[in-house]
Amino acid sequence: MSRLDGRERWAYLGLAYTLLTASMIAAALMDGGGPSTLSRLAELITSWLAGLGGSATTGASPGVSALPPWPVLAAAAAVWTAPIAFLHPRRDARRGLVVAHYLILIVLAGALAATSPAFVVFASIGYPLAIAMLPARLVMAGVTLTAVVSVAAQAGPGDHVTLLTVTAGVAVPLVLAGWYVSAEHDKRRRLVERLRAAMAENADLHGRLLDQARQAGVLDERHRVAGEIHDTVAQDLVAVIGQIDAAGRATQDTARSRHLDQAAQLARRGLAEARRSVQALRPEPLEHARLPEALGRMAASWSRVSGVHLAYEVTGTPVALSADVETTLFRVAQEALANVAKHANASRAALTLSYIDELLLLDIRDDGAGFAPQKPADGFGLDGMRQRVRGVGGTLEIESEPGHGTAIAAAVPAIPAQGMINETMTSGKGDG
Repeated sequence: MSRLDGRERWAYLGLAYTLLTASMIAAALMDGGGPSTLSRLAELITSWLAGLGGSATTGASPGVSALPPWPVLAAAAAVWTAPIAFLHPRRDARRGLVVAHYLILIVLAGALAATSPAFVVFASIGYPLAIAMLPARLVMAGVTLTAVVSVAAQAGPGDHVTLLTVTAGVAVPLVLAGWYVSAEHDKRRRLVERLRAAMAENADLHGRLLDQARQAGVLDERHRVAGEIHDTVAQDLVAVIGQIDAAGRATQDTARSRHLDQAAQLARRGLAEARRSVQALRPEPLEHARLPEALGRMAASWSRVSGVHLAYEVTGTPVALSADVETTLFRVAQEALANVAKHANASRAALTLSYIDELLLLDIRDDGAGFAPQKPADGFGLDGMRQRVRGVGGTLEIESEPGHGTAIAAAVPAIPAQGMINETMTSGKGDG
């Protein structure tokens, strides 16, 4: 029980006794004056004491027989009012007992009001008690019942028709309206509870989704770093090892020096690319050139280092694309050519970049040993290329068979660079 309930129950009990006391004083004053009523009460007590002493006289005295009936009813009402302090904090747990107590209290109040109009004041305790103690759907019924009892107690013998009209025309509609309003209130309360439960469930789901998003972000970053390391450090290390091996096999000092210089250049480039990959920056060739020029330089460097003839071609009208698209195609071409150098044992290769409407195509072909694409691969290269292309909404197809070379085709949407988008939007507004 809360402190508020503890205070309220005594407040309602005190209010009930205050109204009852005020009604009794008013009834005594209205009943021929205060002294006559008090004298009759004193005579009643004297007769009762005389009866206990064995000196009772036959027949009641005129003062006792003329005593009004309300003192006995008032005493009963005073006793019946006392449980309010007990029932108020238990009004939700013992609703049936509370309703029964309320009804009997209203009946006693009505009986008192019938004996003396002064007790209409006490009958008004039914209004606050109905609101404070009755269930929500019975509050209006309790208020209406209190009003009907107060009116009925004061109705004369010829007022029964009017009383029936008031009861049927006012009381019943009020009770029905109160029941309907309370039912709607209960529906809204249940709806609010369901909404709160749904919000709590959504909050829990939101937390789980955030956790999954964080985990997915960690996995994506791991894949990105792994792909960047594979495309830069691993490939450059392989090339460095190849140049060092070639330098060891060289018989002339000039050839040995050339291979060592290329190995040092590759090592520096690999270190720079590794740093850029960790910082999630674009490949260095794309920082100062567009995609066709960056691929051309990379193809020339690859052909010179690998010793494989590479035909490079650009078709269509080159346009500036988003950084993600250009980085993806550059890394795919880099990985594909690295695979040709390491595994294909090819003599010729071709790299074609095609701008076709809203698509950008990248084709890498070689006449090397080929492989079986359906067999699972141990390395990260092919899977890394597929993930990169899917990341920008594109597709990657691989055609190869042992002894007949390999063809890799990547198709990605030609997403324009942010600057071109802003320029297009600005020109569109100007045209409008």
